[in-house]
Amino acid sequence: MPLKRSITVRLSREDAAALARARKDGLNPSQLVREGLRTVAAHYYYRKRRRAPSTGLFLSTDALLGEESEAFRHLEG
Repeated sequence: MPLKRSITVRLSREDAAALARARKDGLNPSQLVREGLRTVAAHYYYRKRRRAPSTGLFLSTDALLGEESEAFRHLEG
């Protein structure tokens, strides 16, 4: 049996309520997450190589965010 990987997630109240409803229907949390992950992956990653939906949790106005030219300037000849 292959090793399984554990993850930790933080749930909003709405998501926690959905999880509680699933438990009442006999679905355990791990099973719910696995099935949800497979559904999302099938929809976003296996068809047209679309990007996953953005959460919008991090928005930056810094145009140079991720710019590494200054960090490696000392390596230039």
